[in-house]
Amino acid sequence: MSLAEFLRQIDSARLTKNERKWFPKWLSGYIQHNRLSENQIPINESIVLSFLRSLRDTNIPAWRRLQAAKALAAYQRLVLRQQLVDFHPILSKLHQLSRCESLAGNTLPQNTADPNESNLVPGEGNAGTLDGSEPDLIQRMRRTMRTLHHPKATETAYVGWIRRLIRHVDDERLDRYGEREIGDFLTDLAVTHKVAAGTQNQALAACLFFYEKVIGRDLRFIHAIRAKASQYRPVVLTKDEVHELLNLTQGRNRIMFLLMYGSGLRHRECRTLRVKDICIQSRQIVVRDGKGMKDRVTVLPDCAIDGLQRQLEYAQHLHREDLHRGLGQVYLPFALARKYPNADREFCWQYVFPSRQLSKDPRSGATRRHHVHEGTFASAFKKCLRRASITKPAVPHTLRHSFATHLLEDGADIRTVQELLGHKDVKTTMIYTHVMNRPGLAVTSPSDRLGLVSP
Repeated sequence: MSLAEFLRQIDSARLTKNERKWFPKWLSGYIQHNRLSENQIPINESIVLSFLRSLRDTNIPAWRRLQAAKALAAYQRLVLRQQLVDFHPILSKLHQLSRCESLAGNTLPQNTADPNESNLVPGEGNAGTLDGSEPDLIQRMRRTMRTLHHPKATETAYVGWIRRLIRHVDDERLDRYGEREIGDFLTDLAVTHKVAAGTQNQALAACLFFYEKVIGRDLRFIHAIRAKASQYRPVVLTKDEVHELLNLTQGRNRIMFLLMYGSGLRHRECRTLRVKDICIQSRQIVVRDGKGMKDRVTVLPDCAIDGLQRQLEYAQHLHREDLHRGLGQVYLPFALARKYPNADREFCWQYVFPSRQLSKDPRSGATRRHHVHEGTFASAFKKCLRRASITKPAVPHTLRHSFATHLLEDGADIRTVQELLGHKDVKTTMIYTHVMNRPGLAVTSPSDRLGLVSP
C-alpha cells in the first residue's frame, strides 16, 4: 500500500503514456492533501471526495479532476486489489461535467482535444445535435434556447452560468433548489468574485430563464447582495484618430472598418452581412436579425463602395470555386433551408466577408464556409491601435460609438441616429450626447481664463 508499489505496478499495466506520467502526480497530491504517509495510503469515500472537492474549489477543470479520480481508481485496482470505493458514479459525474465545460468553451487537455476544435464557429438558429452525456436539465435548456432561436453565444453564456450554479450547490438536480440558493449564488459572485453589475445581471437572467422557461417554475423575490452598477460612458474616438486608424488598415479589414464606422454596424452585424442585404444603387444596407432579432436599414457610405465591390467579386470567385468542388453551401437561419432547399448555394445568400477556410458548425456538425471569425478584425484593430499609439481601450464596437457621436456633433437629429443604430429607446441613443464635443457647448477651464501657462 505504498507509492513505490504503485509506480512498479503502472509500468506493467495497460496505461497510456500520459496516464503513466500523471497518475503518480495525482496520487502524490492525494497524499499531501490528506497528510498521509507514502507507505500507508488508505482509500475511502470520504477522503476521496474531500480531495476532489478541494480540486474543484481551486478551479481545477473537470477533465483534470476526472484524471485524478482515475489515478485513485487505478491505485485501488492495482495496489489494494479490493473495491473499497465505488468509483463508477464519481467517474460518470466528472465525465459529464467535463463535457459540459468543453461545450461551454473551457480548455480541453491536449491529448483529448478535437483537432478540428479550432475551426468551430457559431451557428445561430440551428437546432443541431445535443450531447447525450450532458445532464438532462442542461440538454433541456439547450433545446429550449434553440427552439426560441437564441444565438449560440447566448446559449454558451447561459449554460456556463447554470454549470457554475451546479458547482455552487454541488448537485445537478437544480429542480430541488430555488430562490435562496440563487440568491446565495449571486451574492457569492458579487462579494467573493467581485464581478461587475452587468455580469451578475447576466447570471441572474440565465437562472431566471432556466427556472421559468425550462423547469416551468415562477420564481419569487430573490434576495442577494447586488454588485455596484457603474455609470457607463462609451469609449469614442476623435475624427483624427479614426482617420489615422483607417490609414493603417487595408484590404478586407479596411472595408469592415468603413462599414462599422460609416454605417454604425455592430461587429457581429458586419461579419454576418450577406450579399442580398447590400444595395449599392440606393446606398443602403439592410441589417437582418440584429440585436433583439430586429431588422433595420442604415446608410452605405460612398467611400466604401469601391472596396465593397472588390470584396463582392472576391466572395463570388470563392463561391464559384466551392461550387466546382461540390461545396458552396452556406448557413441559413431557422427553417429557411427547408423552405428554400437550394438557397444555401445561391450567391445572394453568401456572406460578404467569407472565411478563407472551411469550418465545422458546432451545432449541426456540417462543414461549410462561414463568415470571418470574430477575432480576425478585432486582432487587426488592436494592432492598429498600438501602431497609432492610441491609448484608449477601444474595441471594434467603439467604431459604432464614434459613428453615433460624430453624427450628433455634425447636427444630425437624435431620432434619425436612433433609427440608424436600431435602438428601441431614445434614452439609449442619448448617452452619446454626454460624450460629444459640439462646438460652442464645450466648457472652458478656469485656469485657461486666467491665462495660466504650462510650467
